[in-house]
Amino acid sequence: MARPQCDPMLTARFTAPAVPKTLVHRPELLRRLTAGVQGPLTLINGPAGSGKTVLTAHWAAAGGRTPRPPLWLTVEPDDAPGVFWAYVLEALHRGGVELPAAVGRPTRAEGVTQSFLVRLAAGLAESESARPVVLVLDQFDTAQPPAMTEGLDFVLRHAAGGLRIVLTSRTDSLLPLHRYRAAGEIAEIRHADLRFTDADAEALLAEHRLDISQDGIRLLVQRTEGWAAGVRLCALAMQRSPDPEAFVRQFAADRTTIADYLLKEVLDAQPPATQDLLLRVSVTDRVHPDLADALTGRDDAARTLAGLARDNAFLEQVDASAWYRLHPLFAEVLRAHLRQRHPGLEQQLHGRAARWLAGTGRLNEAVVQGAAAGDWPFAAGRLVDGLAIGRLFTGLEAEQLNRAFAPLPADAPGAAPALVGAAARLVVQDLPGYEEAVRRADSHLGPGSGAAARLSRAFLGVLAGRATGDPAATERAAADAERLLGELPAPLVAAHPELRALLLAALGAVRLGAGRLDGAQSALTAAVDACAEHATEPGTEPGTQFPLCDALGSLALAELLRGRLRQAAEHARASLVVAERSALPPERRSGTGHLVLAGVAVEQDDLAAARSHLDLATATATAAAGPRPEPAAAVQAAVIGARIAAAEGDGEAALAVLARLRTAGTAPTAGPPSAWAADALAVAESAAHLARGDAEAALRVLDAAPSGRPEHALARARALLAAGRTEPAARELAGLPADDGLAAPVRVGARLLGAEIAAADGRTGEAQRKLAEAVDLARPEDLRRSFAESGPWVRRNLREPSRPAPRHDRPADGPTGPTAPDGLPPVVEALSARETEVLRQAARMLSTEEIAAELYVSANTVKTHLKSIYRKLCVTRRSDAVHRAQDLGLL
Repeated sequence: MARPQCDPMLTARFTAPAVPKTLVHRPELLRRLTAGVQGPLTLINGPAGSGKTVLTAHWAAAGGRTPRPPLWLTVEPDDAPGVFWAYVLEALHRGGVELPAAVGRPTRAEGVTQSFLVRLAAGLAESESARPVVLVLDQFDTAQPPAMTEGLDFVLRHAAGGLRIVLTSRTDSLLPLHRYRAAGEIAEIRHADLRFTDADAEALLAEHRLDISQDGIRLLVQRTEGWAAGVRLCALAMQRSPDPEAFVRQFAADRTTIADYLLKEVLDAQPPATQDLLLRVSVTDRVHPDLADALTGRDDAARTLAGLARDNAFLEQVDASAWYRLHPLFAEVLRAHLRQRHPGLEQQLHGRAARWLAGTGRLNEAVVQGAAAGDWPFAAGRLVDGLAIGRLFTGLEAEQLNRAFAPLPADAPGAAPALVGAAARLVVQDLPGYEEAVRRADSHLGPGSGAAARLSRAFLGVLAGRATGDPAATERAAADAERLLGELPAPLVAAHPELRALLLAALGAVRLGAGRLDGAQSALTAAVDACAEHATEPGTEPGTQFPLCDALGSLALAELLRGRLRQAAEHARASLVVAERSALPPERRSGTGHLVLAGVAVEQDDLAAARSHLDLATATATAAAGPRPEPAAAVQAAVIGARIAAAEGDGEAALAVLARLRTAGTAPTAGPPSAWAADALAVAESAAHLARGDAEAALRVLDAAPSGRPEHALARARALLAAGRTEPAARELAGLPADDGLAAPVRVGARLLGAEIAAADGRTGEAQRKLAEAVDLARPEDLRRSFAESGPWVRRNLREPSRPAPRHDRPADGPTGPTAPDGLPPVVEALSARETEVLRQAARMLSTEEIAAELYVSANTVKTHLKSIYRKLCVTRRSDAVHRAQDLGLL
């Protein structure tokens, strides 16, 4: 048969393309297609290479699960209406659809009469209505003449269910889709549905016999944004690559077959003016029509961009806003093509974009574009003058900004480039590079320099002081920064809460490292307030998540050193919650929260929990980007590790932990440890020697580093008593200040040591009184480790039923009488602090998984604690454990 004007019919157009051998089965989409053809219209819409035709061909090859096999027609862009309808009739004929002879055939390529369309619709309505015709029109796009689309709509609506259409298209058809949607007569499979998932990509790679890691698969899907053709082309290239895994990490779209595909199928299909627009806007991550006009020098961008987005030309609208974004691979190809076609233009376009973005208040984007243009005075000046230099250290854009300034020449003229260069060096802890850059900045700065530039210099001085462990320099820089903040417009300062938060968090950390707990607490509390002041939920203000997490962790450590365990644990958990909720990357997280929880667990004698939290703190610190000199945290980690080892009876291991810290130093760039840190290590080392039974070694360590700290005096008294020198031990204890000036663990330890000395002197009544006082002092913070570390006399007296026992609203070793109130046997063994906490959560009717999440442990750890609780309470069920604990006063 011939079509109008006697051209022969092309048989290939009536045959669905062969299904690829490396087919990815997508049962959910096939199911949706089958459900869709129960109605009149099914639309499969997506860009070139998104898998529209492959999906439909796969469905058709399986029979489509319809009363009669689906019919196929590939539509050509140059089909005139008459030619199109001739092909439709031929497709129906080849599919065995018998139409009345009165329907006739088109006689002209230019079009068909309304009478023909009426006869065709009537014929389809009358022809085997129980077996509707399903016709696939592949590649039916907006390029088709409106008359053809209008005719198709008429036939479809008047065929009385005798015709079902499946359209595949890159663009939205000119069919009145809103009417079909309003009537519920359309099924749509869009680009978002066609995108490959990680599982789809894994299946495709497996078909190509490629064994790629899960991280590699995720990266591939991320780079291609699930674009089916992109994944397939990458798979083919990976087969030819000697290292497929490395290909995923390194491939550049402009050097692969992806570039040829996109240039031919997408770019070359556009008119010259549109091609020029696409090439020019590719220099930005996202584009506004006004920005596009600024880049092209024309005024047609709004219409052109909307049309490209509507036509799925690898450009999409951003969240129903006026902005658009190119597919990353397409943008990469366009930029490479721009460099080839117009050498030198790319840098000029970056400069134009930078100034347009700056004029609209988009600081970060303007800075990035200015840096890409190599206009360092502009880019750095915007960052400094806008008080945004803190964004190099925190916030979602920190990585992007640091990457933008990576090529900044060391000799770029001006104060702002030198300041930004110094900040970039400080971010990666390159202190020699920082010092060199800051010297250049200082040569440009003077009393007449702007307040913003001088504030940026003071800000860097505070952060550098933290890195070098220099309290005096830090305090001077912080005072300068505070004064300069008052000279700047309040709205500008308020727009950058991250600046004050970073300043205060760093100042607090330096004071903490110097052992100035009051000053540290004041600065750190102010840092937390600065973060929360500008956000409805703490940490939600962009840029404040990291300093908030950091400040809370340091605040928790300060409370731990004061012996206020409950406040310490509260701040530590809050720090961990901020990190989780704000999805801080591992390199931006602080391990201090877990470190503090480890210290709390040690004091409460829950060694398993202490070890677990210490391991997490170490892992977090290891994942952090670059060395981070935090003397207080480093010292406390060593002290906690040594205490755990000593508690486990391994004094040698405890000494080894402390020796490793002294060998490495608190940080490669930090100076000698503060007096507080040196004494904390000496006290920990003396305890390790006592765990080995070497009291004289313990005394030598303490006497070699004299200190006025109460902790030192208590440790020395303990060592003297262990050496059998009771009177000097008593004098050492007598020299301790009043209780109000002592941390709770020191007060408890002093009472216990005093009780032991009194008992050794035969003053039994005084010994019992001091022991009872120690128990009362220990209750509020649930301090148990001090009792475990005390001598045999204390432990023996605590086990006697008539003696006081350390308790937190519960007995330490079970009920004080021979039986529990309900007549059951007494508690076999005291519940640990962590077991009690698990039991409290169980009483709230939380599931095992919920308890695990609440306590930051695994579900298996919770199950282990519950088993131990059942054994100790002589029960077999969770509800019985809760009831029995309540009866015994344990909850």
